[in-house]
Amino acid sequence: MNASSDRLSIGILSKQTGCNIETIRYYEKAGLLPSPARSPAGYRRYGNTHFRRLTFIRRARALGFSIEEVRTLLKLADERKRPCAEVRVVASAHLKDVQAKIADLRAMERVLRETVAQCASGRSTECPLIESLSRGGADGSLMTRR
Repeated sequence: MNASSDRLSIGILSKQTGCNIETIRYYEKAGLLPSPARSPAGYRRYGNTHFRRLTFIRRARALGFSIEEVRTLLKLADERKRPCAEVRVVASAHLKDVQAKIADLRAMERVLRETVAQCASGRSTECPLIESLSRGGADGSLMTRR
């Protein structure tokens, strides 16, 4: 950030952080980003604190943390003692969710790979993928656990 960082407009903050203007406003409404001071003309004016907090939020979101998880992490970050054990609990739960999603993606990949392999020649009048999509499992799933 530059020397005049205490007077950043939302547009400049957006450019410097790579965060969409509407997303910045959403984070304000959601209480993740404190309301900025206003200029005499009513324009939002952001400072270094907003920049750092928005950067934190964006990095956490890029790691897949939900808004509520980000809210929890911000609350913990705001505490003077920064209780790492509590942060670890949030991060560990999120890691388990990510691992479950990876397992689901691998299962999807396997099903798609097998189905595409059945379509290898592309000459059959019946398409295995369309047939799989049409019948699916009892729960609507194509994937079967092996």
